[in-house]
Amino acid sequence: MSTKPAFATKSHPENSIETKTYSLVESLKEFMPIKNDRNRLGYGLFKYLNGEGDAPEVLLQSAKIRFEGIEYSELAHKLSDGLKEIK
Repeated sequence: MSTKPAFATKSHPENSIETKTYSLVESLKEFMPIKNDRNRLGYGLFKYLNGEGDAPEVLLQSAKIRFEGIEYSELAHKLSDGLKEIK
């Protein structure tokens, strides 16, 4: 029995909102050890920038992101500041 090859994925341009948002989350990976949590947070923040999602303060709780070594309010503040730079 054989399997089909994986689908090809497209990468976004360096200056796109998607790339900037995921880069912001990856820059804080020392506080979020689980890659899937970072991906979920990046997607949620991208939706927030497009006017569809929740603010970082709400998203950290609703997405159940596991973080360590930093307080909740401080992480939310860092994310908010980073999003202001992206906009």
